[in-house]
Amino acid sequence: MTASSLVSCIRGSVGDMIGLLAQSSTTTVIHNGLGIGAVIAVVCSWQRNRSILWAILAAILSWIYVIYFALSRRPDETK
Repeated sequence: MTASSLVSCIRGSVGDMIGLLAQSSTTTVIHNGLGIGAVIAVVCSWQRNRSILWAILAAILSWIYVIYFALSRRPDETK
C-alpha cells in the first residue's frame, strides 16, 4: 500500500464520519425543536383551558397552537 492510497483511504473515512455526524446533529435539532413546541403548547393550553383533552390537542398541533395562543392572548393573560 502506497502513502497516497493510505491518505486517500483516510480522507474517505473522515469524510464519511463528518457526513454521518452532520446528518445525526440535524436530525437531533429537528426532533428536539418539535418537542419544545409541544411542551410550550401544552403549558399555554393548560393555562388557558385547564383541560387535559385541549392540552393533548395543543401538543399535536404544537407550534400552530403556540402561534395561535400568542396572537389571541386576552388582557388578563399578559403580565
